[in-house]
Amino acid sequence: MKEGRVLIVDDNEGILESLEFSLKHEFSEIHTLNDPNKIPHVLRDHDIDIILLDMNFSTGVNDGQEGLFWLKMTLEMDPNAVIILITAYGDVELAVRAIKEGATDFIVKPWDTEKLIATLKSALKLRKSSQENLSLRSKQTHLSEDLDKKYSTIIGNSEAMRKVLITVDKVAQTDANVLILGENGTGKEMIAREIHRKSQRKNEVMINVDIGSLSESLFESELFGHAKGAFTDAKEARAGRFETASGGTLFLDEIGNLSVSLQAKLLAALQNREIYRIGSSRPIPVDIRLICATNKDIHTMISDQLFREDLLYRINTIQIELPPLREREEDVLILAEFFLKKFAPKYDKPGLKITSKANDKLLEYNWPGNVRELEHTVEKAVILCDSNSLKPEDFFFASKINETDEDGPLNLEEVEKIVISKALRKFRGNMSQAAKELGITRTTLYKKLEKYEL
Repeated sequence: MKEGRVLIVDDNEGILESLEFSLKHEFSEIHTLNDPNKIPHVLRDHDIDIILLDMNFSTGVNDGQEGLFWLKMTLEMDPNAVIILITAYGDVELAVRAIKEGATDFIVKPWDTEKLIATLKSALKLRKSSQENLSLRSKQTHLSEDLDKKYSTIIGNSEAMRKVLITVDKVAQTDANVLILGENGTGKEMIAREIHRKSQRKNEVMINVDIGSLSESLFESELFGHAKGAFTDAKEARAGRFETASGGTLFLDEIGNLSVSLQAKLLAALQNREIYRIGSSRPIPVDIRLICATNKDIHTMISDQLFREDLLYRINTIQIELPPLREREEDVLILAEFFLKKFAPKYDKPGLKITSKANDKLLEYNWPGNVRELEHTVEKAVILCDSNSLKPEDFFFASKINETDEDGPLNLEEVEKIVISKALRKFRGNMSQAAKELGITRTTLYKKLEKYEL
């Protein structure tokens, strides 16, 4: 099967015809230009693997400077471009200089066809290797970002969670698109990772995109990538998350935050299984397994014309609904114990236990922040505890600050105590950072810690 797209740039129509005839049976596409000024247009509209570039274009000019100019201009457009120069026998020294400036190789007129083809085949291998390295670097960047995140084991013996995990096991072995629904903090990303871990794509990358954190202006660049020069800050070409995830899994978190106009662009990419980088009209095929998640009521959004119904059909071949923690009461203490074992060694407090009365307090609470809130609550209790057991008074439910009923703390000192505890947890006991966050001095913070016995 023929492969490789070649662009030939020469002002001599006879040379263009001769090269095209010699190469058309060896490569998949041959493009010819007699005007180098059209190079940017061809590179924008076509995925060119190899460029054969003459060194002289103007009549009577034979110093090769035009070739060097277009070599430089082309490499600025695509730093990974593979360029082979066409030169006369007496210009070999100039061609060597061009190689030092970024050319891949050169051929001398008149050329030997077999050697020419061999040179281009070698150049094509180089191009493929360069593209693979670029893709690997992009994946490594996203993987390095993910290494900074912490992912826990899925914990739970409740009937509701057992049903979820049974569905995960069934759907993981397929390539079906999955939509995960659930309140904030219920573990939607963990379920997505579990699906990927058990899928046939488990050895490939899983790329996460937090839709809620992307502005409309960044969405296309982040998901589809951009060509060099596509906008002011596009100093080099960049692969988007779709390209990077190709072969693996793409997880779009909080997809309910996507505007209707951007939903249309996402739908087109999913339907056609190809994307276009910003600033390029060349399609790039992608092969992804899509998992989406949201805490919004998608069906109500469709009724309110805030979400496209055709996009919903595309993303939810399988729908998984995660139960809130208040509906899986039997998992609260199991999770609390799991988090205790996680944080007690971390803060050098081995052997720490949760008293039965403290367990009762944990069971009585409604957990509006779900598992994430429980984790933060246990971590905060471990940090601030001064004994070998966690008592009811060691657990502060920060979410109650926002409540207006009689169960929430209305006393200013109690609220201040909770906020200080939250700052200490956020900065892992770093007094300087906590004081800065609270807008007070370290001395004032120490006084308040003593006052509240924190």
